[in-house]
Amino acid sequence: MARYAMAIDLSRCVGCRACMVACKIENATPRDVYFMYVFRFEEGEYPNTRVRFLPRPCMHCQNPPCVRADKDDARIMWRDWTVQTDYDNFKGDRSLEYACPYGVNWYTKEDPDLYIDWEDPEVKQYTEGIVGWFNPDILKPSKWDGDPNKKERRLAGGTHRAETVAKCTFCIHRLDKGINVTACRQVCPTRAIIFGDLDDPNSEISKILEGKIERKKVKVIGPGKVEKEEEVVVPKENSGVFVLRPEAGTYPKVFYIGEPPDEDARPIEIVPVKKGVQAKGVARWGNLDIPFGQPLKDQKIEQEQK
Repeated sequence: MARYAMAIDLSRCVGCRACMVACKIENATPRDVYFMYVFRFEEGEYPNTRVRFLPRPCMHCQNPPCVRADKDDARIMWRDWTVQTDYDNFKGDRSLEYACPYGVNWYTKEDPDLYIDWEDPEVKQYTEGIVGWFNPDILKPSKWDGDPNKKERRLAGGTHRAETVAKCTFCIHRLDKGINVTACRQVCPTRAIIFGDLDDPNSEISKILEGKIERKKVKVIGPGKVEKEEEVVVPKENSGVFVLRPEAGTYPKVFYIGEPPDEDARPIEIVPVKKGVQAKGVARWGNLDIPFGQPLKDQKIEQEQK
């Protein structure tokens, strides 16, 4: 059984956000929904400041709190250790959204929206033959056939429907077809994003993380939503590899190569806070801010929600 994971080399990320654009095209997400987001932040004091970038997809945790919290059996640990959403099972329980310490879940009020008419001859002349520009697994809502046997359509990004909780899927619709390259990885111009199977010693990600990660057995919610002792992959100490919020016990499978953000890291842009997304005193931008150690104050949350 595969164990898909992602490694992101922060020294290579230039903040171009091509991964964000590719993700939106691949998954046809609504305008204000980002399965992948690249944070821009600065460190240090003037004149010795520097700007850095941190891409954040879903962590596809090996002990996912969203799976534990979900009451609808809509959030599942899939057979390849990716965390997926079965939209057909979603009955409105948003516990899985609030349980995430990384702020990667989005409650979508709209059906998927294709902003580009891919059949337009003027568009086709530029996109025809270019792999990755058009995701054939995405259907407009009016054409969605609702066949429960088509697992790739039930689980793939882009097939979510209004009033469901959606997130990054590690491009499961590609994985099911043997295409082991996510859309974000495909377009990254600096090869900062690495994706692959950690259980395959010959995969690119296994070779890059060799000697920097280790395995240990802990009790987790594994495939089949069964709590049992499983082997998880974690960064070694002082290896130059880190994960976000290790204290949460989620065992993320997005490994960052490089220096973690300094304690004085400050966001250099304001990301809109969505109304109603405030759990345990932390709003969506606060969740994103947590890796930098700077949760939003209530006053700022209220200001952004007006």
